[in-house]
Order: sequence, then C-alpha cells, then structure tokens
Amino acid sequence: MVFIKAAAVLQLLLASVSALPTASVGIEDRAATYASTIYDVVVVGGGPAGLSAVSGLARVRRNVLLIDSGVYRNGPTRHAHDVIGFDGVTPAAFRYKARSQIAYYESATMINGTVTKIDVPEGNSTGQPFTVRAKLPSGEEATVGARGVILATGLTDIIPTTPGVQENWGKGIYWCPWCDGNEHAGQPLGIFADLTSAASMSQEISTLNENVIAFVNGTDTPAMRAASEKKFPGWETYLEAQNITVENRTIAALVRLADGGITEHPEAPTFPEHDLFRVDFTEGPSVERSAFFAEFPSKQHSDVGAAMGVRLDGGRLAADNTKGLMTNIPGVYAIGDANADNVTNIPHAMFTGKRSAVYLHVALARFETATILAQHNGTSVAERDLEIELEPRAVWESMNGGASDVLDAGDFEQ
Repeated sequence: MVFIKAAAVLQLLLASVSALPTASVGIEDRAATYASTIYDVVVVGGGPAGLSAVSGLARVRRNVLLIDSGVYRNGPTRHAHDVIGFDGVTPAAFRYKARSQIAYYESATMINGTVTKIDVPEGNSTGQPFTVRAKLPSGEEATVGARGVILATGLTDIIPTTPGVQENWGKGIYWCPWCDGNEHAGQPLGIFADLTSAASMSQEISTLNENVIAFVNGTDTPAMRAASEKKFPGWETYLEAQNITVENRTIAALVRLADGGITEHPEAPTFPEHDLFRVDFTEGPSVERSAFFAEFPSKQHSDVGAAMGVRLDGGRLAADNTKGLMTNIPGVYAIGDANADNVTNIPHAMFTGKRSAVYLHVALARFETATILAQHNGTSVAERDLEIELEPRAVWESMNGGASDVLDAGDFEQ
C-alpha cells in the first residue's frame, strides 16, 4: 500500500511539471532530400484535432510542424466534458497536457503563429512541397515547405451583439447538451433560437430540463410557423405537451445575476454550476433563467483552406471520410470542426486528427517507396496523387491493431 501511494504521488509530481523532450532517438536527417524548412506535414491549428494529428504523426517519426494561432472555439468554455480520462478539465489544461506529452517526440515541432497563405505546388504531387506562410507573434513572417497539410483551423461562432450575450458565451450559455448540459440539469433553462429550432432543441434536452422557455426573439410569425411545421411536424403540440413556453418578445439585454463558475471543484468531473441571468426585453417585465441552450450560426475561423482551393460544402471544408478526410486537393486534409462531417465535439475531433495522420503517413510512405524503387531501377517516379494511393482496406489494416489488440475492431469487411 505504501508503494502504491508513493507511486501515485510521484506520478502527480511528474504530471505537474512541464514536459521536456527526451534525448535524441536517432531520427534520420531528411535534409539530404528536403531542405531543413520542408516538413513531412504542417498541421494548421492547435485544438484537439490538430494536436491529435501531430501526436499521430510524431508516433511514426514524421517531421511535423504545428502552427497554432492560439485562438480556440472552446476558449470561453469553463470545462471540457465527455472526454474519457479528462472529463471536467479546462480547455487550456487539456491543450497544455497534450503539448507537454508531444514535446517528448523530437520529430514534432510546435510554434505559435497564424497561417496566412498556403500555395499548392504545380502539378500537386507528393514530390513537390506546399508553401506555407505564417505570421509569428513577433510580427515576423515565416515560410516553410510541407509535403502534406492538415487543416485543423476550426470554426468561429457568430454570437449576437445583444448586450450580455457575447460576454457570457460559454459560461452559462452553451450550444452542446453533451458538453455542458449536465452542469445545468434540473435548472430553469432558456433556449436561444428562432422558432423553427425551438422544438428540436427542446427535444435534445428533454432528459435534462423540464422548466424551459424558448426565447425566439420575434421569429414567431406565420411564415416561421409554416417552416416549423415542415421541419418538425407537430412542433406546437409537442411544446404544449412539454409545458414549454414560447417567448416572442425582442431581447434587449442579458444581465448576469450570479456566476456559477465561482465555486470550482477541481477534482470532480462534473458539478452543478449555479448561474443566474435576467433577460430584459424592449417592452414588458424581465424573466430570470439559470442557463441557456443556444443555436447560433458559425463560420470558418480561417480562410486559408478556401483560398488555396479546398472545396466548401455548406460553408465547411469538404473532406472525404473514406480517404482519411482528404479534401479535393491531394495531400491536404481537413479535420475537426472545420470539415463538413458536421460533428463537433472533442472526442470526434481527436479521432479525425488520428485518422488523417494515419492516411497521410501511409500516402507519404508509399511515395517514398516508389522513389526508392525508381532510383534502384533507374526509372522516373510515376506521379500518383494520394487519391489513388489510399486504398481503404490497406489503411484499415494499418490503423487496426489486429486480434491481439484489446481495441481490435475486426476485419475490414465488418
């Protein structure tokens, strides 16, 4: 028992200090073929998706560069939830821990900066690098090359300018029940959305809250009622059955009366957050609510993907899931919230990062193999784009651990 306690203390001490890179692991010098400023992969964006991609690439000793702007969609959020092993961690602590662990891999480099432009090489083959330009915090411009690019640039929520909404976003106002709903379960809740979304959003939180008001902010009109019936047949009957009130007055301001983040429980994955707000209208009495479930639009945080020619699908970077989330540009992948799979949570973001890392590594390895064979045979390397190279079965066999792995997911056909 003493040994176990001592080991636990040692583990906590080690986890509390900044991670340092290990000694050299004998990574081969790729400068013989590529300039020192040309990386195997440049990952743009240092949220959960980007960090996962860097980790996956570093694990197979790819020379990978992370360029992180330091702006994160979940930055205002108090805690990240539903992340196994890290439930309740602050987003900043999650990123710090991830960076600390990645720092042990010498093939991974992480810098702060904002990518401003990515040039696609002529012919767009894995033999010619992309040119990535970034602005560093010092104001200096940096230019590096990359054989592959992973875009983990994220989204930006478009928060209404109504006084009090932007200031309290992520702290009592949330958009994901799985991410933040449990901390406000059983509390008087408000929904911020137009009329067409009121019923579907109420349905999502039906197991969390019973005292609900839908603040539709003047959108309860005949046209919107018709649109609501088309989107959610029987919506009005459902809201009445759930005793959900539709408040159509125009919101003038949101005023915080109590801060649910004052009392923290750092060791608990979840605990009630007792926020309290007053909703003021342009006319009539105010209404108090403890928290709000909101549906606001979002947009691409960065335009570098679209500017380099990545196709957009519904405002998102189109990515082919069967090809490791590769975009229409071979060698360029889109992961996390930025891509068009419309799944936005941390576990999924991490999955997309790992998926793209595996596919891109395999594609680069195959091109390297073709280069070796061409040199040996005295022939030229046939230019083959990544779309041809990435056969799903082969990548599955690389990703899946096999029957001896506790996480084995079965054969490709399954």
